[in-house]
Amino acid sequence: MERFILLVLLSVLPILLNAQLDFSEKNRKDVKLLIEMDQRITDGDYEKITSVLIAKQGKLLFEKYYNSTNKTTLRNARSVTKTMATILTGIAIQKGLIISENEKIFKYLNPRQPIKNKDSRKEEISIEDLLTMSSILECDDDNIFSRGHEERMYIIEDWLQFFVNLPVRSYPFSPKPEDSPYGRAMSYCSAGTAALAEVVEAAVKMPLDTFARQNFLNPLEIKDYKFHYTPTGVLNTAGGSEYRSRDFLKMIQVFLQDGQWNGKQIFSKKWVKKATTPKANVREGTDYGYLLWLKSFGMDKKYKAYYMSGNGGQKVLAIPELEAVIVITTTNYGKRKAHQYTDEIMNNFIVPALLKME
Repeated sequence: MERFILLVLLSVLPILLNAQLDFSEKNRKDVKLLIEMDQRITDGDYEKITSVLIAKQGKLLFEKYYNSTNKTTLRNARSVTKTMATILTGIAIQKGLIISENEKIFKYLNPRQPIKNKDSRKEEISIEDLLTMSSILECDDDNIFSRGHEERMYIIEDWLQFFVNLPVRSYPFSPKPEDSPYGRAMSYCSAGTAALAEVVEAAVKMPLDTFARQNFLNPLEIKDYKFHYTPTGVLNTAGGSEYRSRDFLKMIQVFLQDGQWNGKQIFSKKWVKKATTPKANVREGTDYGYLLWLKSFGMDKKYKAYYMSGNGGQKVLAIPELEAVIVITTTNYGKRKAHQYTDEIMNNFIVPALLKME
């Protein structure tokens, strides 16, 4: 199967990688599943999938690019890069620059005064509230009527001011935090994630892009990328920064390795545990950690996963029980079935193939 890219030696992950699948053994069940997956992607059954990478136990087993892209293509995986805010917060805590996620955001923020919709409860908003998208501010990207909807933010120059000016929300159609699983009511809020960048930047006392390069990208030897910024010049952790698929694989692998990379503790094992433990419920079968989605994948048996997710069905995903990490990128932006497509790829092909791999 010459269309598959098999790697003999590749230092994508911190240990030596080598190709483990022999696609000449066409009767092997794992190979047959991936051949079928490849054919369906190539035939356009899932519209525009652009890359699929699978690694198990630190070994890259499958890598394939589609729709006129290749291993050097920078992927705009949209909200996948929201998780960068979790990573950078964890690093700042590891370095003692932030005491904990329980600190209040206004300890670090200095927005223009006066703040609109003044309410003393705003002073209690914590870093964890932003990491879990469960602050008391009225911000919901899934509700076009929400005052905090991201499309209203993008046309404003000062995104931080946009966020802190929002009114306190009510809960007319969903349970209040105290009546919700884990005691938090989550609503998807890009403005809050963008504000988190400003919190961390103030805490580390340097531009956040510089902090990210020095403490995350350089240690992982991620060299080819394109940052996106807010209109006021802060690293945009609401999403959009572009990386290669192999580098997204590194980003999720470091979580699987309890925050370590090449013997260096990038962020703590404790932070990984916190980030990947349910903090809020999204819907039945899906929970939320610290800007990471929590869901199970598979056919006969489901395996717990945590993952970065973005518009178009993007998935940068780890399955700890299988010691596996997966990257699926697409350009199915705004497609109704986009996440359904990549869920199906995970459930019907990738997880069953991982179970059959030697």
